[in-house]
Amino acid sequence: MNSPERACQPLSVSRTVETEVLIIGGGATGTGIMRDLALRSIQSHLIDKQDLCAGASGGNHGLLHSGARYVFSDPHSAIECREEADLLKRLAPQCVEETGGLFVAVAGDDEKYAAKFPELCKAAGITCKELTVDEALQLEPHLSGDTIKAFEVPDATVDPFRLALENVNHAHELGGSVYHSHTGVVDFEIENGTIKAAICKNYHSGELLKIVAKQYVNAGGAWAMNIAKMAGCNDVSLLYSKGTLLITNDRLTKRVINRLRPPADGDILVPGGTVSVLGTTSLRTDTPENSRPTIDEVNKNVAEGSAMIPALSNARYIRAFARVRPLVQEGDDNNDRSVTRSFSLKNHEDQNLSNFCTITGGKLTTFRLMAEKTADLVAQRLGNTNPCLTRVTPMPAGTSCKWTEPGASPKYWYEANNPDDMILCECEMVPQSAIDQIVQCAPGAEKEMTLEAIALRSRAGKGPCQGSFCGIRIGSYLYDRGYYTDQTGLNHMRDFFSERFKGMRTVIWGQQAAQMELAEALHCGLLGLDCLDEDVNAAADNTIAPTSTGKTK
Repeated sequence: MNSPERACQPLSVSRTVETEVLIIGGGATGTGIMRDLALRSIQSHLIDKQDLCAGASGGNHGLLHSGARYVFSDPHSAIECREEADLLKRLAPQCVEETGGLFVAVAGDDEKYAAKFPELCKAAGITCKELTVDEALQLEPHLSGDTIKAFEVPDATVDPFRLALENVNHAHELGGSVYHSHTGVVDFEIENGTIKAAICKNYHSGELLKIVAKQYVNAGGAWAMNIAKMAGCNDVSLLYSKGTLLITNDRLTKRVINRLRPPADGDILVPGGTVSVLGTTSLRTDTPENSRPTIDEVNKNVAEGSAMIPALSNARYIRAFARVRPLVQEGDDNNDRSVTRSFSLKNHEDQNLSNFCTITGGKLTTFRLMAEKTADLVAQRLGNTNPCLTRVTPMPAGTSCKWTEPGASPKYWYEANNPDDMILCECEMVPQSAIDQIVQCAPGAEKEMTLEAIALRSRAGKGPCQGSFCGIRIGSYLYDRGYYTDQTGLNHMRDFFSERFKGMRTVIWGQQAAQMELAEALHCGLLGLDCLDEDVNAAADNTIAPTSTGKTK
């Protein structure tokens, strides 16, 4: 089986490794499969062409669904979400904030639709309590004065980055599990209905690695269909739905706020630490690559969300982002919001492959169940009779995984009371000791850690300045400690700022416009990062910051 990349150039493999299972895709499901297999004493290697949570797992609003959102359109998914959310709250509390949630209808919304809500929640086993409008406003003062109905449900929020890091960390502690970041499959070697090896490329070093496994799991999210086709399988059919979300400078509510109407744009506000996340749009796209938020999508989210939370119309937005949801192609293909949110596990045996499977669709909330069903299939094929333990085994809190938790850094810094432990990210109070621990010990730590990789494993760059200051400080600190010795660090710094700017370009107004002017002066005027050689680790779009005229460099 030859991929397009192999057709263009010969593949010279640098080294070969062997394992029982190769998992492709480092999102919540892929990392969950890795942990599930490790608990069954099954060895695995996990690869991702970028890093953990680079796709939809890290590009969502962080809502841990009670299931209430799906009681109208997808009762089966509603029940799955309720059951899985309860498990995650109990077994991985370090990843969850039990905020609670409200479903609210405002003047002009369909009152008959709202009236059906508590009955449907009851049928799905979801706790639902009707509140008076005054009670709802006392709980959440930012709710619209035009609120006409309100119901309380057990929604919560989940930190997807810590979830993935904890999965990988626990699997590593159990032994026999290895994670390779920035490594993607470029070819499969197939013989007599069996995958003999996967040829994988490290996109940082260019090294080609042959991974020989007994079973191969495709957990590639939005890229799962392309990976399956690379293996010669044409039975994975996905729709791509792009969703755009916005992050506010402040946390506007204590609870998750849902609009009680058929799913539409701007109808969920999710608190996360010190900020809130507003979303989401749903727009059909042909490819999962290069999805970016647009000004029209930002404006639509703000306009729709403001009907529910009027303060959103004047809020400061520090970032917008877009990711692609992989939806299993069933039912009404003309309406992405009506497509089932359940998942699909393909064993590919009807495609003449005996040791390959694909898991796709689903929700972040149901990742553990998706991992369980996949691991059941893999274990059965390997003759391993050990049962799934993720339903009953608490997830240990890894020391180096804690830095993604909002508030963890300042608490640690204050308790340590070490005046020499300099704060490098003032917005999120991330000290230099956190950077040391991440670089040396965090799951997936690389020999050469990029600023993007450090930011994924911490809160660095996630505050109001979006890394404008801490990116420079952390980069300088890495040079001081000898992690960087040449232009590599500057290239990583430029790429980091370029990636942050992708999320800011559509929300540059008011205070954020002044922030960007300052960022340009620092990054281009002072450091000259826009003048680095473009052929060395060039940023995705070679964009650093806007000029004062609104054009880009």
